[in-house]
Amino acid sequence: MKVSIDGKTINIRAVWMHDWKRAIIRMIDQRFLPWRFQIFESKSTSDTYRAIKDFVVRGAPTIGATAAYGVCQAVREAINKKDFINEFTDKISLLKSARPTAHNLFHAIEFVSKYAIELYKNNESHSRILEETYNRAENYVQEEIDKNKKIGMYGERLIKDGYKILTHCNAGALAGIDLGTATAPIYVAHEKGKKITVYATETRPWLQGARITAWELIQQGIESYVITDNAAGYLMWKGEIDLVIVGADRIAMNGDVANKIGTYKLALAAKDNNIPFYVAAPTSTIDPTIKDGREIPIEERSEDEVHYVRGEEEDAIRRVRITPKGARAKNPVFDITPARLITGIITEKGIFRPHEIGKALGST
Repeated sequence: MKVSIDGKTINIRAVWMHDWKRAIIRMIDQRFLPWRFQIFESKSTSDTYRAIKDFVVRGAPTIGATAAYGVCQAVREAINKKDFINEFTDKISLLKSARPTAHNLFHAIEFVSKYAIELYKNNESHSRILEETYNRAENYVQEEIDKNKKIGMYGERLIKDGYKILTHCNAGALAGIDLGTATAPIYVAHEKGKKITVYATETRPWLQGARITAWELIQQGIESYVITDNAAGYLMWKGEIDLVIVGADRIAMNGDVANKIGTYKLALAAKDNNIPFYVAAPTSTIDPTIKDGREIPIEERSEDEVHYVRGEEEDAIRRVRITPKGARAKNPVFDITPARLITGIITEKGIFRPHEIGKALGST
């Protein structure tokens, strides 16, 4: 993605392997956007676990990419141990425990870690195991980026000149490594010269829309507005939204979708106002082991994310409490949007009706 920093435009990914021989990963620290552009450096499996757990990186594809690189760290840390398999497995288990909902995390780890174990069991040299594991991880990441480009290509066809598009949370380049999922069709449409306007919900409590999606859209020069989460239904009712596109963290085989909390009520409002509601996600987000949305684990995070908000004042990032002391909070960070409310799911293999999403795993 193109980012303007201190007057200079650079191309940068959300996460990348800086030094594969030492297994050093670098990533844009999303906790500080849009106020500061900082790079977080992970030098160990535990660093990568904390980066995923603490929202240094977020968004299902980027979480998956970070975890894929994390497997390289696990190999490097375990390769000279007496019992490589057990040491390696323990580190993989740590990575898997970082976030429970995003399927890309588990898909990426399995894709890379099984290959590393296979190399070890074939008595490959330690240097070859390290290098080939890195190559496997890099291939995974590049394939994810390529998938998102195809999502953009298919999804752009849904966008007409003059459309006003609503999106929720951040499913942009920072969440999708280099292009994004829900924003990929928007970026392609913009590149083709279509006049579009994007409405980004603020996305409480972590404000990914207000902080990150808005920042991305400004970087791309796309006309956009941040709206409160509760304003979306009113804008739909007024006829000011033509299309809704959101991302996904896990998709069940019946087409139910787990995405950022608040997605369900947006889908309900879209249905009531006859507005097309699309989900954009690579096939790595589809979980073939999950029958329907009720089986998807939903992460609950700290109450403090509800009690406190952060912002910038006089060049300092401050954290202030917005609830009275003694108040309690619930903080589920995802919800389930039933397949019946979804018009279609945009993947790198085409656009599928929700109940046909299983075909995406087997189609060519």
